[in-house]
Amino acid sequence: MPHLHIEKFKEITFPSEHDGVSFNFIADNINHNNEKLIAVTVEGDDFFLLLKEEENRSLLKSDKLTRPASIYNVHKALLAYAKKANLNVIASNVPEQEKNVHLEDVNALKNIEYFASSFTTDKELRVEVGFGSGRHLLHQAANNPEILFIGIEIHRPSIEQVLKQITIQKLDNLLVLDYDARLFMELIPSNIVGKIYVHFPVPWDKKPHRRVISTTFIEEARRVLKVGGQLELRTDSENYYAYSYETFIAFNKTTLYINKNKDIVISSKYEDRWKKMEKNIYDVTMINEEDSPILSLEGDFTFSKPNLSKTDLAKLHSQTKKFDGGFIHFERAYKIKDAVMLRISMGSFDRPEHLYLIVKDDSVEYFPSLPLKSKSNLLAHKFLDKVIHG
Repeated sequence: MPHLHIEKFKEITFPSEHDGVSFNFIADNINHNNEKLIAVTVEGDDFFLLLKEEENRSLLKSDKLTRPASIYNVHKALLAYAKKANLNVIASNVPEQEKNVHLEDVNALKNIEYFASSFTTDKELRVEVGFGSGRHLLHQAANNPEILFIGIEIHRPSIEQVLKQITIQKLDNLLVLDYDARLFMELIPSNIVGKIYVHFPVPWDKKPHRRVISTTFIEEARRVLKVGGQLELRTDSENYYAYSYETFIAFNKTTLYINKNKDIVISSKYEDRWKKMEKNIYDVTMINEEDSPILSLEGDFTFSKPNLSKTDLAKLHSQTKKFDGGFIHFERAYKIKDAVMLRISMGSFDRPEHLYLIVKDDSVEYFPSLPLKSKSNLLAHKFLDKVIHG
């Protein structure tokens, strides 16, 4: 993760601007006085820089929760703040260089708001979850120009690697998203997806609740797949294969094809390595055979006027409030000039959304963007509104 080790932190005047970076406000952690968040805007990306003050030096880096997909924008924000505040940088892994030429004009990288408002349904859609090096995704997009591909990945170097290739190969049928695939599935309209690829997901043997394949994920896959559409799982983990098979077969009606050590047209560098190690590769392919009802999500993310005092809002820190079907956990509380900001987890237990909430005297808003409009998030929002309303 890009970061700067600095001798001593210096606070600038907010709001201000430097080298194309807007510094909007600063938030102080109410319960830990060695932590601050700096709200920045770079090329349309709103995110936080995180300051951790230590005894002899401080660490300035991007906040993991709001970090944008563009690593270049993070680099730009860190360097701009250091120059604006005249910080003494002790150590840095942030390169002082211009954006890669192959990323200058790329528009394939989309945020979740794009899909929430501009989801295309005029052509077949295919989705790859966790594309890694991108070999398979790029091959599929290049050889199927009439199909729209969406690649989902949270590893930033992998995202930039694929974006470069999109530019080099001049692909106009491939979009990239940095987001939780389990949440993204709830946004896709019903019956429009031809294939969903889940190739070599992290097994998460010690944290099975984090696995991509789950009963809920399969239910959403069945909903979004067109009749004859396929969900393809490919894994080198025997434990993951056995778990996934049991999860698939538990459905009352399902059609599965099982393969072991099946060769495919294009393989990842990891798969090539595993084959040399003579590891087994397992494939589970689910075929969807039924149309699903049209996706209908009622409600919005507006708030009532808040009634809790700033003191009571700060006391929500570390509290967890549960409701039927989900929860809200208040992770941290921050003080802003005229507001309290809360960092929260909300939604369903197995795929929560993480975001910030800014509460002023007469208004409440999510930051830096609204939650994904899903059933679980809409339910959580209603409950959260009651909590903040008092």
